[in-house]
Amino acid sequence: MQGNRSRVLLAIFFIVAGILHFIFPANYMQVMPPWLPAHLSLVLVSGGFEIAGGVGVLLKPVRRWAGFGLILLSLAVLPANVQMLLNAHAARSVLVWQVLLVLRLPLQLLLIYWIWRATQPIKGRLFYG
Repeated sequence: MQGNRSRVLLAIFFIVAGILHFIFPANYMQVMPPWLPAHLSLVLVSGGFEIAGGVGVLLKPVRRWAGFGLILLSLAVLPANVQMLLNAHAARSVLVWQVLLVLRLPLQLLLIYWIWRATQPIKGRLFYG
């Protein structure tokens, strides 16, 4: 039961995040590192992958692969998280906001761990399935 809840929450997290890429693409484009090309295309593609990964988490036949994809996606968006911090620092945003953005970086590792636990079968684990 706990595993199912975790997967559903993870799926909702990624599906909602993906939908937001399509509703507010400009917000995501603002945090794209300048060295990346085609910001709008990358925002829309990443949003689509988030939605697909979120749906995949709910489907047992593809859950494992959806997990791998979401982990890769979480690593791929790390430069945008760093860029958001750099933008906040350059804009001299309030210190609390900058600290939260710094703390967000290691939280990406916790997100990856959550994805792994929710999507990868581990021998003897009761809640996978």
